[in-house]
Amino acid sequence: MEKQQPPPYSPPQPGFYPPGPPPSGPHVPPPAADHTTHTVIVTHAAPLILGPNPSATVCPSCHAQITTTVETEATTKTHLFALLLCLFGCYPCCCIPYCVDSCQSQNHYCPNCRAYLGKYDN
Repeated sequence: MEKQQPPPYSPPQPGFYPPGPPPSGPHVPPPAADHTTHTVIVTHAAPLILGPNPSATVCPSCHAQITTTVETEATTKTHLFALLLCLFGCYPCCCIPYCVDSCQSQNHYCPNCRAYLGKYDN
């Protein structure tokens, strides 16, 4: 088996410089000076502490001082309590978990922009 020489390399393309120190000389343009500065402002918002009742806070979406709007929603826990009441023969009482706020989650919304702010699970 006879070894062959690799093909010759082509000359580098204009504007391409191989890795390593930058070439110098009259034919190389100086690197462009980047005088732009970027300012990054990082703000940390305190976590919202939400309870079962409306809470006074600042909306992170519209930045208004608000009192949250609370809407209750049935959860898996609500459905399981109703199913348990049915299984134990308390058919007339199976709708009670849907009327009791402690069996449901309370979702908090901004009254201005209707942004979802969080929920409270009992």
